Amino acid sequence: MTVRTRAHRMWQIALSMVLLLGMSLEGMQSFALADDAAPPAEPPAAAPPAAPAEAPATTDGGGESEGEQSFLMWMAEASGAWGVILLLLSFVMVAVIMMNLMQVRRETMLPPEFVAAFEEKLNAKDVQGAFDIARGDESLVARVLAAGMARLGRGYEEAVEGMQEVGEEESMAMEHKLSWLALIGSVAPMIGLMGTVWGMIASFRIIATSATQPKPKDLADGISTALFTTLEGLVVAIPAIVAYGLLRNRVSRLLLEVGRVSEGLMSRFNAGKKA
Repeated sequence: MTVRTRAHRMWQIALSMVLLLGMSLEGMQSFALADDAAPPAEPPAAAPPAAPAEAPATTDGGGESEGEQSFLMWMAEASGAWGVILLLLSFVMVAVIMMNLMQVRRETMLPPEFVAAFEEKLNAKDVQGAFDIARGDESLVARVLAAGMARLGRGYEEAVEGMQEVGEEESMAMEHKLSWLALIGSVAPMIGLMGTVWGMIASFRIIATSATQPKPKDLADGISTALFTTLEGLVVAIPAIVAYGLLRNRVSRLLLEVGRVSEGLMSRFNAGKKA
């Protein structure tokens, strides 16, 4: 039950950080819209001294600045539904990464305070006290030791087997959480590729159905959809794959340390029986 409550708490923290990220993106979008609304007030000031021949130059300059300032809106419109799906995937990716970063830590899996307190109880020959400390702690090494000590009455081999079972269960649970990053890293480029194909189909449809030669502007919508969805798919997939590789190596290293420490502490019971 404590594992579920801790995982639920991790999800709440990760989702809150994702909401903060979404609010910041919304603020950036509103800021861009405010910048788009501001430039039209400038042309009337420049119009009186300008000659009629200079009017197209000011219009072109205003169009270029407006295009640069509305790039985010252009990207959102060109991406369409594919961009929304990839945006949701990016939020899930950030939530999974933050949850694993908060959980896969040495302070969470192998706290030195618990190891020192457990060794102190063993040095004092207080086996029951050590067992109570292991049951009351939520770290991984504590759960492994508690499972082993619960079977210690059946023999040392049974205790080691119980520790290995808990370690394997925890390893599978962590691998399952990390597998979401691998899934996102595999699916995001496919969604981007689907958007690319969709955009190219839209552009070729205009060419096929047009009675005259289509203008480049008519083809720009489909091409922009193809390029933006490809870019967004890669932007989501690359961090997910990198985070998956780094976190998986970190989990393997910490699990190895937990196994080594727990076996070393449990071997003292076997040494005491031999003595």
